[in-house]
Amino acid sequence: MSEAIKESENNKNNDNISTIVGDPKKAIQKLSWPIMVSMLVTFAYNLADTIWVAGLGTESLAALGFFMPIYLIIIGLGNGIGSGTNSLIARSIGAKNKKVADNAAIHGILLTIAISIIAPVVLLFFLNDLLLLMGAGSVAYLTAEYASIILMGLFVLIFSAVGASILRSEGDVKRAMNVMIITAVLNIIIDPIFIYVFNLGIAGAAYATLLSSFISSAIIFYWLVIKKDTYINISRKDFNFDLKLIKEIVFIAIPATSETIIFSIVSLVINFMLSLSAGPLGIAVYTAGWRIVNFAMIPHMGIATATLTVVGAAFGAKKIKKLINAYNYSIKLGLGISIATGILIFIFAPQIAMIFSYSDLSLIPAISEFLRILVIFCIALPLGIISSSTFQGLGKGFISLILTIQRGLFFEIIFMYLFTFVWNMGTIGIWWGLSFGGLIGYLVSYISTKLYLRELNKVYNPNPT
Repeated sequence: MSEAIKESENNKNNDNISTIVGDPKKAIQKLSWPIMVSMLVTFAYNLADTIWVAGLGTESLAALGFFMPIYLIIIGLGNGIGSGTNSLIARSIGAKNKKVADNAAIHGILLTIAISIIAPVVLLFFLNDLLLLMGAGSVAYLTAEYASIILMGLFVLIFSAVGASILRSEGDVKRAMNVMIITAVLNIIIDPIFIYVFNLGIAGAAYATLLSSFISSAIIFYWLVIKKDTYINISRKDFNFDLKLIKEIVFIAIPATSETIIFSIVSLVINFMLSLSAGPLGIAVYTAGWRIVNFAMIPHMGIATATLTVVGAAFGAKKIKKLINAYNYSIKLGLGISIATGILIFIFAPQIAMIFSYSDLSLIPAISEFLRILVIFCIALPLGIISSSTFQGLGKGFISLILTIQRGLFFEIIFMYLFTFVWNMGTIGIWWGLSFGGLIGYLVSYISTKLYLRELNKVYNPNPT
């Protein structure tokens, strides 16, 4: 590699590091939008995956649905390890300890390898029993066909998430975004080829997912290990096994993964309540409407991921005021977006509902009502999502988990039960309970974070001038 190219790459890396340790407002603005794009294309290719499989018939679509909770936990695990690695690297960069930052990245990859070996062995052994327990029944063989392929290639799914997080931790969000776009576009293109042209059926969807993830993983591996044009350096000489680093990553990864599980539990509770109060119609309304809520989450997840990196770097540098400014700015930015989004959803609810009910126009009023009630939930989103990511950036993953538990397993479920069964509001009660429960839970998260940051500031700045 020529000296000119090396100097250009060093300048780029220095610019990235300067971004995450510089003005928190500018850092969040610069880091968040590529992450939003990454999540948007991921949302698009998951949707496309479902559409292509739907062409195989109801059984294949149902088989994909039965594996989805397990798949989401797997993806959550990858994102959890990525968040833990991101947080540790960012704090090390803030503390100007590049040796620990490099070592943390290697430990994150080692965890990825270990889980990619252990998880398939365990899950494949119990897969059939697990699917039957979940009620897969007559489509269990199709689900097992899809699941076994995904589990055997688990490494590329998790590594692509962890590798992208390593890039984000040093502020290199554009390349992380480009990799996610490549993955999404490839999956959308090759899905129908593997499913229909090669006549592989639902197995083709699994192979397409793994192939697209393999290519993105190979690109990240090339950047990190072969080309070595990143700030983080991954090599044997930089590795020094440290159980403490493993623990720090895991203590964020487990709560982050548990949050996915909690979301799944809440969804199961909602489906159960709907089966009692409304039947298939209510579940159809919830399934369609919740896709819009998930879409509304994307900007806040992008801001939250950027906040995690900036907060981690500021905390590592012991610059608590900068950390607090980053949190406050992220909340203001998130609320501005959520209020604007909420207004648009409320006004155009019937038009949005039509997208999901063109084959059954009778669903439009019910989906519209769901969306307008859930506007309250959507507006409050940044208060909770950004608060959780802030604690992850501080290395306090279990506080983030507690905040998620109090919202999902306490306020949302209790309010849904009260509105639906105690106050006899039926299906509408589930929507109001979810919305108000989420609002109160997110407010508790916000207030808790503000109090924690105030006490943290007192510890590090006991005599403010």
